[in-house]
Amino acid sequence: MKPDMESTLKSLDTEEFIDMHFYRPLGYRWALLFHKAGISPNTVTIISIFIGIAAGVCFYFPDLRVNVVGMLLLVWANMYDSADGQLARMTGQKTPLGRILDGASGDLWFIAIYAALCFRLMPLWNFRIWALGAVTGYFHSKQAAMADYYRNVHLLFLKGKPGSEWSESAALRENYRHMRWKPYFIPKLLAFSYLQYTAGQEAWAPNLRRMMSLLREKYQEETPEWFRTAFRQKSLPLMKYTNMLSFNTRVIALFVALFINLPWLYFVFELTALNAMLAYMVITHERFCRQFGKQLTTEQ
Repeated sequence: MKPDMESTLKSLDTEEFIDMHFYRPLGYRWALLFHKAGISPNTVTIISIFIGIAAGVCFYFPDLRVNVVGMLLLVWANMYDSADGQLARMTGQKTPLGRILDGASGDLWFIAIYAALCFRLMPLWNFRIWALGAVTGYFHSKQAAMADYYRNVHLLFLKGKPGSEWSESAALRENYRHMRWKPYFIPKLLAFSYLQYTAGQEAWAPNLRRMMSLLREKYQEETPEWFRTAFRQKSLPLMKYTNMLSFNTRVIALFVALFINLPWLYFVFELTALNAMLAYMVITHERFCRQFGKQLTTEQ
């Protein structure tokens, strides 16, 4: 039977308006087409990487018509980024490699976008624009990483391990140690990259790590329903920030900056508005994780 669209979503808790009414319906149709053609989710992800990089190249040119082509390509790439996950859930082809590729795809799009904007602005800004681009890129990576981290821990308590891509560095490190460089150079390199990515997420969330450790000590793998419900109630209001820090909000800002021919404003938006969202999200999440940690300690 053909699955309905809702069955291909991660959860209604973690979807935003633009995704639900644009990217997910179109991604669902692409996923059905790819499934019929026998194309794997990882192949779709790789195609999206090339489309996204091509979009970035278009933003180098100070010609609005070329920029609009880039905007359309970026929307197309994100449609495929939606489709690969929906296809994986539709067919049960969720793999660790797919998780790594999916995370890398957005990074590669925006590396191309940042480089194109910096080259474009060099005649006015000289090499100073590369410093601005590098700082912005660093915070972009943190915004996207923490949004992904908090979304997946929410899904963990909502749907359990099968419905989440939650990872912990200790398990990833153990898996990495047992992999051989030869003949598995590329998989081990990707595993190392994902290990560093996850360790970076954990470094920004010490209270969440402690809470998870206390849960594991007290309940092993059977987290009680009262805790799952209480955590989701605290976490749900932050899901809108995880969405705003992922793609749609930043891309709207990018498109506006290109339409008014002030692409440097995009960097300013990321460093101010999106960093303010990041700070609020991390501080709030750490606060209630600390409260849950105290509650678990008291009950021991």
